[in-house]
Amino acid sequence: MGRHKLGIATAIVVLFALAWVWPEGSEPPAGTLTATEPTASADAPPASEDPDEAEDTGSSSSPEPDASGETPSEPAPTTAPESAAEPSPAPAAEPAANAYDGPLGTRNHTGTEAVALTFDDGPSPEWTPKVLGELRERGIKATFCLIGAYAEAYPELVADIVREGHTLCNHSWFHEFDLGTQGDDEIRANLQRTNDAITKAAPGAAVAYFRHPGGQWTDRAVAVAADMGMESLHWSVDPSDWDNATTEAQIRDHVTDRTEPGGIVLLHDGASNQKDMCGALTSILDEFERRGYTYTGL
Repeated sequence: MGRHKLGIATAIVVLFALAWVWPEGSEPPAGTLTATEPTASADAPPASEDPDEAEDTGSSSSPEPDASGETPSEPAPTTAPESAAEPSPAPAAEPAANAYDGPLGTRNHTGTEAVALTFDDGPSPEWTPKVLGELRERGIKATFCLIGAYAEAYPELVADIVREGHTLCNHSWFHEFDLGTQGDDEIRANLQRTNDAITKAAPGAAVAYFRHPGGQWTDRAVAVAADMGMESLHWSVDPSDWDNATTEAQIRDHVTDRTEPGGIVLLHDGASNQKDMCGALTSILDEFERRGYTYTGL
C-alpha cells in the first residue's frame, strides 16, 4: 500500500515538472495530428486532377530542402514526353495550280504566281504590231503561237516578236484541226515545216512549245511534239475572242473574271475578231495591273 502511494506521488511530480519546462506556443510532436488535418504542406501544389499527370514517376517523396532551406526544382526530363510532338516544318509554298491539268497532261498553268498571255493564229500584219506595241509599253513578255504559212508570209513580224523577247510556239502549218489524227510522219512533217519557216525568219530562235489547233489534242500529237523538243501548251482561260459573235465587253469580262495567278490566257492576234480582242486587251491589262499580277513568257 505504501509502495503504491509512492508511485502515484512520483507520477504527479513528473507531470508538474513537464508542465513547467514545456515551451509556450510549441507544436505538439509528430504523430498527434488528427485524421481531419491535411498531411501535405500548405506550400505544396495540389494533386493534379488529370489522371495522366497523377501517374507514379518513380518517387513518391518530395525533394529535400538544400542548405539554403529552398526546395530545388525537379531536373528536366532527359526525353520529351510522348505527348509532346515535335513541331512540323512549315509547308512549302505551292504553285498557284497544277501546271499539267490540261487535256492528256498538257500544260495549262504556269506553275508560278505569274500569268501567261498567249496569242494564237498570227502573225497578222494588221493586229500583231498593235499587240506588240501594247505589250512593249507595259514591259510584258508573252507567248506567240504561230501558224507556219503566216510565218513564211510575214517573216519580219516573226523577227519583231523574237527581237522583243517573246516566246515562240508552233501552231501547225495551216491550223489543221485534224492534225493529231494523222500518222506520226505526217504530224512530224507538218510541225517541222512550221519550225523551219519560223527559224528562217528568226535564225537561231527556239520554238519551245506546240499548241494543237482548236485544242484537239491526241496522244500521238503530244508524243511527236515532245520527241521534237516541244512541250504541249494548253490554256486555262478561253474567252472565244476568235468568234465574231463575241463582243469586246464579253472578252474583257471573261478574262478578268476567270484569270487567277498562274493562269494561261488564250487570245488571238490572228483569226477574224481582232478588233474586239485588241479593244479588250487594254482594259484587261489595266485590271491585272491593279491586282498586281506579274507575267511570264513561259
